[in-house]
Amino acid sequence: MIVKNINSVSLGTTNISISKIGLGTWAWGDTTVWSYGKGYTDDDIQEAFTVSINNGVNFLDTAEIYGRGTSEKLIGNLLKAINTDIVIASKFMPFPWRLTKGSLRKALIRSLKRLQLESVDVYQTHWPFPPVPVRTWMDAMADVVEDGLVRAVGVSNYSKAQMFRAYDQLAKRNIPLASNQVEYSLLKRSPETSGLLNSCKELGITLIAYSPLTMGLLTGKYSPDNPPPGIRGRRYRGNKLVRIEKLNGLLREIGQTRGGKSPAQVALNWLLAKGTVPIPGAKNAEQAKQNAGALGWILSDEEVALLDRESQK
Repeated sequence: MIVKNINSVSLGTTNISISKIGLGTWAWGDTTVWSYGKGYTDDDIQEAFTVSINNGVNFLDTAEIYGRGTSEKLIGNLLKAINTDIVIASKFMPFPWRLTKGSLRKALIRSLKRLQLESVDVYQTHWPFPPVPVRTWMDAMADVVEDGLVRAVGVSNYSKAQMFRAYDQLAKRNIPLASNQVEYSLLKRSPETSGLLNSCKELGITLIAYSPLTMGLLTGKYSPDNPPPGIRGRRYRGNKLVRIEKLNGLLREIGQTRGGKSPAQVALNWLLAKGTVPIPGAKNAEQAKQNAGALGWILSDEEVALLDRESQK
């Protein structure tokens, strides 16, 4: 008898099984937005990694540009110390000066070197930047899959039309498009209104939700009197923080009826109820523990509807 892990899901139509919540590692090395090295250390990151793995999170998302490769280097060192199977996803940035298919392979080889891996589970194009068309990058992706350097192909920040083009181009090589990683949260619901979420479900593409807590705004710890620090504070301040107080209040209320779940855990579970895989970040053990607390339960249809209505305001 095969017992299915209720906290795991298949990545698209591939045979890769990932935890329903992943771990985003943008903050692992980033000094511009997240102040890496000031409010948290490499030891904190190691603890966040360990707590995540011990709580069933086996899916890590990184990118070559996170900390200019620092995130990948940190992950590579962390992977050497464990025997657990971890699913690693990284991203290729199609900078305007990268004009040929070969530039993707070269970037992938550098990422693999930093990750200390012979192949990566998921490789994604970070943005659909011009001038190189989608079909060219998808052909380059198919090449590295066929060469055994990549197990599955994903995209990131692709619109519905761009995702269809990627899907169709890969299909010509008999390779499925496994995922589309986009910003999605209670405060950023464009994947619903654009039809992207429904299209992902119809095509068997996993929607990976980044910034699922809107850079910390849905954790309940920020207010007009206590804005987030640095760039985040300048981006989200004043009236924006006032407008989300009722939503955070509802998250707290629902969390209390759910045995003391935090606003962040409820916000992440809302994304699970929508059929997506959120990838919140974690800079320390406590944040990792909080993220994992969104697993193992699911909001009711009524609770989801309440959050839908409040977030639309």
